[in-house]
Amino acid sequence: MIQTDKKLTKSEAEKIYKALLLPRLIEERMLNLLRQNKISKWFSGIGQEAISVATALTLDKNDYILPMHRNLGVFTTRGVPIYKLFCQLLGKADGFTGGRDRSFHFGSVEHKIFGMISHLATTMPVADGIALAQKLKGSNQVAISFCGDGATSEGDFHEALNLAAVWKLPVIFMIENNGYGLSTPVAEQYACENLVDRAAGYGLKGMQVDGNDFFAVQDAVQEARKSALNGTPVLIEAMTFRMRGHEEASGTFYVPDGEFEKWKEKDPILRFENWMRENTHSKSKKRLEDIRDEIRGTFEDDLQQALHADEPVFEVEKELKRAGLSPQPKPTKGSTSKDGKSSEKRFIDAIHLAQKQAFTEDDSFILFGQDIAEYGGVFKATEGFVEEFGKDRIRNTPIIESGAIGAAIGLAVEGFKPLVEMQFADFISCGFNQIINNLAKSRYRWLPDLNITIRAPHGGDVGAGPFHSQSPEGWFMQHPGLRILVPSSVEDAQNMLYTALYDPNPVLFFEHKRLYRSIKSTTPDQCKRIDLEKANVVREGSDISIITYGLGVHWAEEIADMYAKIGIDLEVIDLRSLAPIDWETILHSVQKTNKVLLLQEPSEILGPMSEISSGIMERGFKFLDAPVMRCSSLHTPVPFNKNMERGYLAKYRLKETLNRLIEY
Repeated sequence: MIQTDKKLTKSEAEKIYKALLLPRLIEERMLNLLRQNKISKWFSGIGQEAISVATALTLDKNDYILPMHRNLGVFTTRGVPIYKLFCQLLGKADGFTGGRDRSFHFGSVEHKIFGMISHLATTMPVADGIALAQKLKGSNQVAISFCGDGATSEGDFHEALNLAAVWKLPVIFMIENNGYGLSTPVAEQYACENLVDRAAGYGLKGMQVDGNDFFAVQDAVQEARKSALNGTPVLIEAMTFRMRGHEEASGTFYVPDGEFEKWKEKDPILRFENWMRENTHSKSKKRLEDIRDEIRGTFEDDLQQALHADEPVFEVEKELKRAGLSPQPKPTKGSTSKDGKSSEKRFIDAIHLAQKQAFTEDDSFILFGQDIAEYGGVFKATEGFVEEFGKDRIRNTPIIESGAIGAAIGLAVEGFKPLVEMQFADFISCGFNQIINNLAKSRYRWLPDLNITIRAPHGGDVGAGPFHSQSPEGWFMQHPGLRILVPSSVEDAQNMLYTALYDPNPVLFFEHKRLYRSIKSTTPDQCKRIDLEKANVVREGSDISIITYGLGVHWAEEIADMYAKIGIDLEVIDLRSLAPIDWETILHSVQKTNKVLLLQEPSEILGPMSEISSGIMERGFKFLDAPVMRCSSLHTPVPFNKNMERGYLAKYRLKETLNRLIEY
């Protein structure tokens, strides 16, 4: 029996009852459709409705909710249009993703719902970012992120809780502990007595609640919301049970006999009906049946319309546009410098200038990363920013690459322009899931443009060994939805980064550590917006095209000077952008010289130049007088010893490779 002191009118009680019934009855209908093979998959939330519905009813309408696949009640209670919801579940053209993603893998900015992806706990750091946005705006709103017991073993769960506590964010984390992952019981998932015990370790407030008691969940969310707004985030463990399989095909054979009978009596809707009878609300069985019929009538027409709605039509250009990039910022016309001043700068100074100018112009820029505040970053790219822009905008994070990128997504959804610094590009691997599955696919699925820039100091030739010298830029090239930039000059460093910061697309900005303090140039003291997608002809030539980027440009220029003395005219192309690729400039050079050497710092196998080579063969084979040749670093990790690293790097083989091409 539900225990509560709440006094509700009949109308108030029936409103809650209807809110609980709606997702249950929709789900029963969807299970029928599944058996008729009209939907392909269903993740059941039967028995867990009280958690979703009580949460959605209790929160302010402007509080963000980040649900999972058993939270149909969040969508129905928030008033998501039922026809469009059915279209989404059926994979129809009028669904929120237009058939591009399934079931509850969607959200609605209008309804303050941020949708899940299959990778569990990935949206929990996003909740941190949304909560930070509310804190910075002073909006008195919170974010609440759902997860199951299984997701609490994921790294993003721990990173999100830790960051929330450290930054004192207005955020709530709701664990729906239904006893099983897919089939793995909780006894084989964690050794602590209760999951809520973890709250104390992170400095959060912890609450455990009967997840099948509507009023208990409501009281917990009310208390948690108040605590979160007062600077103490909350972890709620709602104890419940999944009355069906993880999804229908997986079955329930792994559940011990008797569990279903035990939890059937705790069904949240049955308990609420009993409470209504005990408290003189809707005592008659007929009234409850009438309400059920009434609720069924509210969605059946929408369901029938959705069942007969148009299927998505696959159009290549439309899909490529949806998965690709929004237009880049328009280049600045004319001079940008108010006083026309220029000065000599190092590469690192240009990086510093671009950030400083953007942050001065626009308060929506927020910077975070490891040691980037008072310390100024390990390369001093953000030195002095705390004093100039304050701790709210220049924020140290714990060592949480994935959590930081997830939080950036949440900030961007709320209109901020987050800039995340990876201490070393090598560590970006720890945030790979957030970049590839949450960020890169966001626009293709349902999200608006996300103005996020990730700076990553990359590359070797600095004697730093295998884990501080990698060039991971090629790892991301096959994933649509990302802009990948690598400047090679001081001027490009300042103007490309400045432009990237205002780009509505996610940008990975790789800066070569070897260049930070080794090259200088006199450039304007005012950054300007430039074309990010155009390759640069660094040196005109007629005999051979060397196509490269980043540090490779300097290797190419050096050898071009050397070979010019013996009458060989090398053209040097700086790609600048690895995604998208400027094929027009590449092919123009190939047609002119008829021989191509592709120079890259990463090792040969599936490096960026593998794609350039394939593209030249497909598009420009008729222009070639010799095979396309690649000059790459060895297919080994980057060695620490300077002599060994010298032998590892592509530069060591550049002259030999060039001579083979000349002699062909």
